[in-house]
Amino acid sequence: MKAVIMAGGFGTRLRPLTINIPKPMVPIANVPIMEHVVGLLRRHGITEITALLYFQPDIIQDYFRDGSAFGVRMDYVKPDEDFGTAGAVRYAVGEGDEPVLVISGDLITDFDLTEAITWHRQKEAGATILLTRMENPLAYGIVITDKEGRIVRFLEKPSWGEAFSDTINTGIYLLQPEAVKLIPPRTNFDFSQNLYPLMLSKRMGLYGKTMAGYWRDVGNVDEYQVVHADFFDAKLNLDLKPDQASAYGGTVYRGSNVQLGSDVTFTGRVVLGNDVTIGDGVKLENCAIGHRSFVGGGCEIYSTVVWSDNEIGRDCVINNAIVGQRSRFGNNVELLDRVIVSDDCSIGSFATIKANCKIWPGKTVDEGAIVSTSMVWGEKWNRELFTDAKITGLALTEITPEMALKVGAAFGAYLGQKSGVVVSRDASDTSRLLKRSLISGLLSAGANVGDIETLPVPIVRYLLQKGSYAAGIYVRHNPDDYRQMDLIFFDGSGLDLPTAKSKKVERLYFSEDYERASLDSIGHLDMPQHVLEDYRQDFMANIDADLINHVGFKVVVDHTNGSSSQVFPTLFTRLGISATELNASLNPRKFSTSPEEYAQSVVQLASIVTTLNADIGFLINPAAEKLVVVDETGTPIDNHVLLLVVTDMYLETHKCKKIAVPVGASMGVEDIAEKHGVEVVRVANDHLSMMEIFRRGEVDFVGGTRGGFIFPGLQMGSDAILTTVKILEMMAATRSRLGTRRTGFEYLNRQTASVPCPWSKKGTVMRQLIINSENKSRQLIDGVRIFEDDGWVLVAPDRLKASFNIFAESKNKGEAAKLAERYKNLVEEYQLS
Repeated sequence: MKAVIMAGGFGTRLRPLTINIPKPMVPIANVPIMEHVVGLLRRHGITEITALLYFQPDIIQDYFRDGSAFGVRMDYVKPDEDFGTAGAVRYAVGEGDEPVLVISGDLITDFDLTEAITWHRQKEAGATILLTRMENPLAYGIVITDKEGRIVRFLEKPSWGEAFSDTINTGIYLLQPEAVKLIPPRTNFDFSQNLYPLMLSKRMGLYGKTMAGYWRDVGNVDEYQVVHADFFDAKLNLDLKPDQASAYGGTVYRGSNVQLGSDVTFTGRVVLGNDVTIGDGVKLENCAIGHRSFVGGGCEIYSTVVWSDNEIGRDCVINNAIVGQRSRFGNNVELLDRVIVSDDCSIGSFATIKANCKIWPGKTVDEGAIVSTSMVWGEKWNRELFTDAKITGLALTEITPEMALKVGAAFGAYLGQKSGVVVSRDASDTSRLLKRSLISGLLSAGANVGDIETLPVPIVRYLLQKGSYAAGIYVRHNPDDYRQMDLIFFDGSGLDLPTAKSKKVERLYFSEDYERASLDSIGHLDMPQHVLEDYRQDFMANIDADLINHVGFKVVVDHTNGSSSQVFPTLFTRLGISATELNASLNPRKFSTSPEEYAQSVVQLASIVTTLNADIGFLINPAAEKLVVVDETGTPIDNHVLLLVVTDMYLETHKCKKIAVPVGASMGVEDIAEKHGVEVVRVANDHLSMMEIFRRGEVDFVGGTRGGFIFPGLQMGSDAILTTVKILEMMAATRSRLGTRRTGFEYLNRQTASVPCPWSKKGTVMRQLIINSENKSRQLIDGVRIFEDDGWVLVAPDRLKASFNIFAESKNKGEAAKLAERYKNLVEEYQLS
């Protein structure tokens, strides 16, 4: 069997470590990652290797040459176009007739490849994907197999709701010639997106084998440090030969011509490269010191990786750091936790570099300096930046003006110079502050900004759909926790920013590697005119004003101090609506409410509706995307019941073929749809999925479970202003009130539960759910929705919290409670697996 090593990628997420070398050449315990891969192949008898080269190919080729020094025979291929992962492999092997093992050049593993190859042959597989289990599978492709190992489903980089297993694709493939020949020559063709779906459609033997042993994709700096930590903790054994006995303590892996001073102390695992010099009294604990490096007397270095050709002065203290190549440290330098000093840097004596700072190549730190931020843009966000299309964090603690500036600069760099971005916010002073920081970052990247001040989210989407801007951002306090801020991002069509795009922005942000505009190309800030007037004009064109005017509704509207108060008064006048408006001012000190205050607002709204004998009451959230409805009896309508009421009225008054609802919506939707001869499509429980199916023209109406709806005509997102008037329009058309309609759905009983679950166990729980529900009728859309005899249950991992959410529904109240309790117990049990 021949091997193809995919030695591609720019290593963006490993920057600044990969600015001067390609990712496969980054050292793990002083040995390049790709050399570890070559050694693994050789140990399992695979000595014919082709390396696919992309970024800085000469460095790889000059190191390995013909492979003879490493016990293999190597050749090299440099694709002249982007052929995708599978297309590149086809380009490398041509018309060959022997099986191929494909492996990435930037992973660390000790898999038994001989066992895998034997299993592959026994199964007579056309292709075998080697699999492993990961605590957090979201960054990888998830694979589900049957008991025989046949692959039945896979999904690239899912959300938690789509993570149906913790079993992931390792990127190691065994391919028979017939599988390789399915790949069209010189064509952009991907394994997961193209080849494997094609094999499934042709019922070819596509298998997955879950491997024992260690595997880690060294895709970013965090993973690089995890691999070393695993090696130092003896969780990972590399093909290194330790000293038979060390007089200095610890386990020492020593190269040639190493010079050790007196009173040297080693603890844990210590790797010393060739020609290393260690001064007197040095303490090393769990360290790798690269070739030709010098460590001065009295230094203390802990859990640190030092690359080659460095000089570290006397009495330095370094903890959990990475030091690149050819840097010079003075005496008494201190590097605190998780510092990166890149190549060719000069750190003066008595300098201190504080935790999480990155010093990029060629930088100089003066004597005695205290560095508290990176010498590029700033400190690192400590977790994934985006959840769906939002960045959420504690106001002025996690989301700071400095952080917002960086986000704006990264987003502007992603969009490109002269791209237009429309921005808006809620009424708070904190949102004003953060929006201004975002604007500064966008302008610094050369993006042009249109500031519409405090107009609501639906008008941001409306303006984007008009085609004048490439993207949008809305800044607000999180509606569920006023202490947190949301930065919400939209693409040029007004949809929530898709995950593929947000991940690119995230990579730019984390890498801190993006250009600022020159003095001549800084972006321009303006304030678009007549936006509200244009919105109102198009709004009126999409409703039956005469029908509403004829009824003369009496309504109560609570604007929650949000920006819907800027839109409604004129509309109410045109529609002949008698409106009592509450909290209708943009109060910068009353921008959000706690859950208790919000609940009290609903109670107050209900009281006023009954006191005034109004037809209906609406509470509109500050961003004007969602609403709460109180019927004419003063009863607040639960969001799930509101979906049924609005859907029933909509299908009664409009011709439809298909509608869409989230996977967690009530089964009453199907009852309603059947009555009207309409098909129901269920989608993931997020706004982007709802908008995308509507944008594709696959459905005529979308109903949400959180008080949001998408109607045809005005725009493709949830708009509480439009929903308010549409409900009145449908009430007029059906000559009905919501209180009467609400009681028609009281036969459905719903129960919910939340189960704590560590992030590291979520994949395990999902895998067990999939295995143990395979004989039941189920939907795998966002979480696992399982149909039982008298109802259904949805088990879904929470996207933001370490927990699972359980939703159960039945026509029998007791049965719904039993379902919720049963699956709550199962989630707890599966965590112990």
